[in-house]
Order: sequence, then C-alpha cells, then structure tokens
Amino acid sequence: MANYPHNDTNGRHSGHIRLRVLGISYSQIQSGAYALILAQADGPYRIPVVVGSAEAQSIAIKMEGIIPPRPMTHDLFASLAQAFGIELQDVFIHKFEEGIFSSELTFIDRTGKEVILDARTSDAIAIAMRTNSPIWTTPEILEETGFIMEIKEAENMLPSDEDIEQSLIETDMDKLPTEKLEEMLAKCIENEEYEEAAKIKGLISKRKG
Repeated sequence: MANYPHNDTNGRHSGHIRLRVLGISYSQIQSGAYALILAQADGPYRIPVVVGSAEAQSIAIKMEGIIPPRPMTHDLFASLAQAFGIELQDVFIHKFEEGIFSSELTFIDRTGKEVILDARTSDAIAIAMRTNSPIWTTPEILEETGFIMEIKEAENMLPSDEDIEQSLIETDMDKLPTEKLEEMLAKCIENEEYEEAAKIKGLISKRKG
C-alpha cells in the first residue's frame, strides 16, 4: 500500500512532544493484554500503553514488515481514506484519565477541510503507522505516565529485552535452527497467525543482525 506524504505539523503542536512506536511486550498489569511502548522522539522517556491482542497483532506485523495475504482492518481503513483523498495529518494523545489514554485523529480532505475524530489510542497508532503520520502528546501526559530508560538505551533509542522481547525470552524458539524458524514463519502467515509470526520474524532478524 502506498504511503501518504505529510506536511510538517509541528506548528499545530508547538510545545507538544512527538512520540514514536518502540515495541510491544506482554502487559504485566492486565492478563491477556499487551503493552505498546511509545518513545519520546528526542528524549529518554517511554510511555507504556495497554492494548488488546488484536491491536497488538496489527501493530506488531507492521513493525516487522510482514505483509498479510489479506488486508487487516487498519490496512483497509488507511487504503479507503487514501482512495477518497483523505489524509491523516496526525494522532494526538491528549488525555490520560483513570488509566486510559484518549486520542484524536486529525484528517484533511482534498478541499482542505479538517475533521477531528476520537479514537482508541491503539487504533489511532496502528493507522498512523500505515500512513506515516506523526504521533504527539502533551508534556503533562509524558511526565505523568512516562518512565526514563537507562542512559545507554536512551542514546541508542533501542528497546530493551526486558520490555520488548520478553515473549521471545519465555519461549524455546531461540533454540531452533533458523531454517526451522523460517518454515514456522511461513506457516503462521499462511494461517493468519500474525502475532506469532511477528515474534518469529523478530527472532530471525535478530539472528541475521
């Protein structure tokens, strides 16, 4: 799917904090959920956002560059918007209340009309990843919900094994030969088991450097 070009939206969000997607890990707080780790684009802060398994799967396959045999919901949404000339300008995580992040999607159509829609943060980010759209939040939310990684990790902007690859550490997949992992990856994609496919592809990529 083609990606959108984007204008600089920093003016509209002057004073706000730009974020980027760092990785997915199992949530230690809520059983059956995952933690999406967002990183401050130019700083050491990380924000964990609890997301459901379906959204985690959608985000993970995009991160790993896996192309599903059929479009997923977020792929379809992005393609539909592009087909009708509707551009996602940005995602703004504007509120954190009672443990829940609230987000807004700002769209602009061919006539320049701007429309702002509320969305679940997990859905907003999954769509933003498919349209190369920036993600913003406020300094207050960053301070309230963020945590600081170790200096070395912050400088390299790399996820830690503890936060991002815990699911791989807890399995025995790292003991399998790469050839076997590639066979498992192909089978998972064929069966549309994208969450497992993302884990396997991540391990293969790590081995190949």
